Amino acid sequence: MTVFLSDALGLDAASLGVVQMALRTVIVYVIALAFVRIGDKRFLGRSTAFDVVVGIMFGSIMSRAITTAEGFLPIIVAGGVLVALHFTVALITYRSDHSGTLVKGQERTLVRDGEIDWAAMGTAHVTRRDLDGALRSQGHVEDVRDVRLATLERSGEISVIPRDRS
Repeated sequence: MTVFLSDALGLDAASLGVVQMALRTVIVYVIALAFVRIGDKRFLGRSTAFDVVVGIMFGSIMSRAITTAEGFLPIIVAGGVLVALHFTVALITYRSDHSGTLVKGQERTLVRDGEIDWAAMGTAHVTRRDLDGALRSQGHVEDVRDVRLATLERSGEISVIPRDRS
């Protein structure tokens, strides 16, 4: 059985054939899906820089298990280690605000009580057009004077809280 599996996956092959790559694709898909499910709902579920970097690395590592003739098992293990590392860092940042800020960044208030904080806008590299678009799409307001608070969140999204319209 071990020899059959080794041949089917091309574990000792100098190069991989179509059937070997197809079988590896199925196996890597199932393993990657399991890793993502084990990794927690946040893994690949949000778009903070922390999650995007891990997502790109995870895809890169797992794709090598499909296309590279050497090191199938070590590559799968590396993918698992990356998911475990992501889970561990997420746990640490959950328990420590300081660590969370280092890994995920810090939110910035862009508008308070209808007044734009131009220094914060410059630091965050948010243009007036970006802000106006977020006001329309997130806060459903057209005029910055109708905004109580607009914040560039750690995810990169701009959240908008309109003023009370009473």
